[in-house]
Amino acid sequence: MSDRFPMNPPRDPNPPYKRIATEEAWIPKNILDLYIREIADKKIHDPGFHQLWGFFAGESDLATRHRRRIQDLDEIRIGDMDASGIDMQVLALGSPGVQLFDPATATSLAIEANDQLAEGIARHPDRYIGLAAFSPLDTENSAKELERGVTRLGLRGGILNGHTLGTYLDEEKYWSVFEAAEALDVPIYLHPNMPSPQMIEPFLNRSLDAAIYGFACDTGLHALRLLISGIFDRFPKLQIILGHCGEALPYWLYRIDFMHTRIASTGRHPGVKPLKRRAWDYLCDNFHYTSSGVGWAPPIKFVMDTVGTDRMMYAMDYPWQFVQEEVGELDSMEIPLEDKKAFFEENARKLFKIGDL
Repeated sequence: MSDRFPMNPPRDPNPPYKRIATEEAWIPKNILDLYIREIADKKIHDPGFHQLWGFFAGESDLATRHRRRIQDLDEIRIGDMDASGIDMQVLALGSPGVQLFDPATATSLAIEANDQLAEGIARHPDRYIGLAAFSPLDTENSAKELERGVTRLGLRGGILNGHTLGTYLDEEKYWSVFEAAEALDVPIYLHPNMPSPQMIEPFLNRSLDAAIYGFACDTGLHALRLLISGIFDRFPKLQIILGHCGEALPYWLYRIDFMHTRIASTGRHPGVKPLKRRAWDYLCDNFHYTSSGVGWAPPIKFVMDTVGTDRMMYAMDYPWQFVQEEVGELDSMEIPLEDKKAFFEENARKLFKIGDL
């Protein structure tokens, strides 16, 4: 153990707050079976999917444990939550969700997944809430399924698992789902996918394509494409959630803001028009951030200090990064108790409209 990374302190057994984990993955068996079939058939050109799920569809101990956990909505998951001190999970369809498939198939699978998720939440209403999956490229049905998930199934937002077969949603023809999210007053969680087929090649041979680096590159790119497209001028109340302490964007606030202002004001590029507000403002006012996969106080505190304590939420990233000890590390953050309570509980309550636990 390096002196730079001491042992995590034990978690508080009776904290003065609930712990709500806000980026926790679930994949139903029918979709997981389709992934495994695609690994064998290779009908879809998505090198990132085959690199990631080619491993997790395998027979290693890590892969088999992961598949058991990610499919479960009952004893296994709740046992892990209890052992970690997690009171509630915000569940969402894990990456790439339905977005590996053609739009019509993806919509059909999203409907099934949302129904199954709602059934699991109904079995354990004090432990789970969920986000609705949708087919991003199905422009006629994406908004309808988000609306159905929220108004009929009681889900609290939407899950967008990165690009969809190399397509990003900054083009206006895909914006109906964002219009619906604003009208419903629910957030969209922009969760990582593997880098798109257009950008992944230099990542692959050093296995930099997934959580170690590639996720942040692709998700941060998607977030900035949305911002620069003017989506928040069209939908000023729209809220997007980014995990992993913001996929590094909070650390780049100054440079993103400076360079976007320069490019937009000089007319240097036809795809970059002046916006009503500065890029800095959108990243602080239209985004929320979670700690998923970052069980380390300094970057969490940086986001709190830079963006605001009301914009940062706890997440574990279960089961992709299931590290029980991180809870003790974050319980021990040297921040005011009211900020810690906001981080673990109150910000999630407000954003996802969670009642008493």
